[in-house]
Amino acid sequence: MVPRVLLIFAHPDDESFVAAGLTRRYADRGAEIALVTATRGEAGSRGDPPLCTPDELPALREAELRDAAALLGICEVNVLGYRDQHLADAPPREIRAELVAIVRRHRPHLVVTYDPHGGHGHRDHIAISRFTTDAVSAAADARWHRTEGDPHRVQRVLWTPPVLAWDDPPPARMDQEPGVDFLLDISAQKAAKIAALRAHRTQRPSTDRWIFQKPRADQILSIETFRQAWGPPIARPPLDDVLAGLTID
Repeated sequence: MVPRVLLIFAHPDDESFVAAGLTRRYADRGAEIALVTATRGEAGSRGDPPLCTPDELPALREAELRDAAALLGICEVNVLGYRDQHLADAPPREIRAELVAIVRRHRPHLVVTYDPHGGHGHRDHIAISRFTTDAVSAAADARWHRTEGDPHRVQRVLWTPPVLAWDDPPPARMDQEPGVDFLLDISAQKAAKIAALRAHRTQRPSTDRWIFQKPRADQILSIETFRQAWGPPIARPPLDDVLAGLTID
């Protein structure tokens, strides 16, 4: 019985910010983890000093993504190639069909994505949350995209929570924050998370700003939190196991 997890994000490095610890933990336990990244991040930083030309950035960011994925134990990377900063303009039917096909092929027990507010309100993060919810629902219904494989029902969808580990000021008690349904101690995966973040070399200015230059960096790198969008009821959150209550067939 092999757990299957599907991460669906907007940009290269989202997976490392949000779910590197989760990914490495469950990969080490034998889970099959696949990743969808909707854009190549061509509107992002080229590094400081620049590591490439603007024309070279999409290919470099995809290479960085694949390096990070290998460090985290991700077995499949799907880069959809939609336009960075304009993901909300993607044709809904087209991106739904692509995501439904991936969901039905990978057949995940668990899907992880951004919440409807996109973490910090990023337009692309909001869009990928919406597209993911649409696709996960459609993937379970045989009437949708009949040529894209047999229907599959995802048992649990996790979102980023309303409060993130790197927010300032930090919450006094993360375990008591509403929307923190899963609180993972990723101390054992911290080195892997750091390595994955550093694999995105062009994005070092933003990872330094959001994480590494903060006085709380060690704490930020030691926990990951998630909100359950749907799934089996959680009697006493937060839990430390994102597969708890799922039927692993």
